[in-house]
Amino acid sequence: MQISSLKKVPNKDNVLISKESKQKRILYILGVMITIFSVLFLISGVNLNHFDYAMSQRIPKLVAIVLTGGCIAFSSMIFQTITNNNILTPSVLGLDSLYVLVQTLIVFSVGVESQFITNKSSNFLLSVTVMVIASFILYKKLFEKSGNNIFFLLLIGMIFGTLFKSMSTFMQVVIDPNEYATLQNSLYASFGNVNTEILLIAAVLLIAIVPFIYDDLKYLDVIGLGKDHAINLGVDYDKVVKKMIVVVSILVSISTALVGPITFLGLIVVNVTKQMLKTYKHIYLISASILVSILTLVSGQFLVERVFNFNTTISVIINFIGGVYFIYLLLKESKA
Repeated sequence: MQISSLKKVPNKDNVLISKESKQKRILYILGVMITIFSVLFLISGVNLNHFDYAMSQRIPKLVAIVLTGGCIAFSSMIFQTITNNNILTPSVLGLDSLYVLVQTLIVFSVGVESQFITNKSSNFLLSVTVMVIASFILYKKLFEKSGNNIFFLLLIGMIFGTLFKSMSTFMQVVIDPNEYATLQNSLYASFGNVNTEILLIAAVLLIAIVPFIYDDLKYLDVIGLGKDHAINLGVDYDKVVKKMIVVVSILVSISTALVGPITFLGLIVVNVTKQMLKTYKHIYLISASILVSILTLVSGQFLVERVFNFNTTISVIINFIGGVYFIYLLLKESKA
């Protein structure tokens, strides 16, 4: 008698559970790696006789890394979702260039002795305020007048970014060389000499943002399918996207004003996260991208201090790697 063997069909629920357990395992691994590098960053090379002083300097740096990494990863993930493009980052909105313009304009108009340069808290608040107001005026209003066309918004952002860079370059050429040398310190990302008051202000702003967007995060999974699909599935697309653009502007403003511009970090961490998880669920994508971002900054700062002996900055390392990775993504997209 011929016995037919039945092919075992995998259960959909079991497959989903297996994928979710794999994603959670990746999150745990990232958490463990962050813990290891954080401990190394805090205790490496510390003289026990000066332990308290070393911790007073390194712990604020670590907090700044966590806040900056979280802001950049969160804003970049949201931005790529609403633009439905894997090679765009919030830097195309021109906010990084606006930060450079604000710092240059302060030095150009009132000099390096101004409290807006010497007082980091005042500089931070001024930079964030100007960048948020500019984002609201230049993008939210233009976004509404253009019929909520996201690509028109990106075009305007690139135009204004170029304008801001040109204005900054002109003023930097005119100012005194000594003032220019001082200005350079604020134009490159650095976690050295972090002001704890700035960290407190940044943390308060981030906490205030959470209830503003918490209820809308659940719509990101649907928005990732595209505008037409999101509208057909009952999402108030225009309202959610406008709110997310404002949030992205605030987060980029905070991270840039906190440590300076890090152009390619968002591009790296978001695409690496998507390659690792291969899921559409933003609860995992956002969590993992934040962890990858923090891990990148912690390990990068550890290398800057312990391997390169402060001969370079973390922004130089990240922008170099990010530039190469960006070219790789462009070539990959062109072949697809």
